[in-house]
Amino acid sequence: MRLLFKQRFFSWLDSYEVYDEYENTVYQVKGQLSWGHCLKIFDAHGRELGIVKERVLTFLPRFEVYEGNQMIGSISKELTFLKPRYNIDFNGWHIEGDWTEWNYSIMDETGRIAAVISKELFHMTDTYILDIANPADALYVLMFTLAVDAEKCSRQ
Repeated sequence: MRLLFKQRFFSWLDSYEVYDEYENTVYQVKGQLSWGHCLKIFDAHGRELGIVKERVLTFLPRFEVYEGNQMIGSISKELTFLKPRYNIDFNGWHIEGDWTEWNYSIMDETGRIAAVISKELFHMTDTYILDIANPADALYVLMFTLAVDAEKCSRQ
């Protein structure tokens, strides 16, 4: 499954549209005013599906991921030097990025790739392609991609 994740150009808070390969809106992401990033994910019909929420006052960046009102996991950045790496306490996944921080792979505990995230260059806003091995994992991959993008924005 392939999704296109595109930030809206004019938005006071983080706001994204997520499309499938046929350019149909699959998800909408709306930032909430809060201390730290708080992103709510909605389906194409406006039903809330989940939340990505930054924990503040932590040594390294950490985000909690909620499906509905239940926390299903978190993602935290590891202290690394050349290539970014994130631990996810969900499904045994972890994320590894390249040195440019434009491309990431989400892998499970066996080393199989659950998703590949690629940043598209030469766009006015952040634009990512999400290639997801199992379509049932699309929401989770989106949530973790949002957390990585929010962490990068906080750093810059």
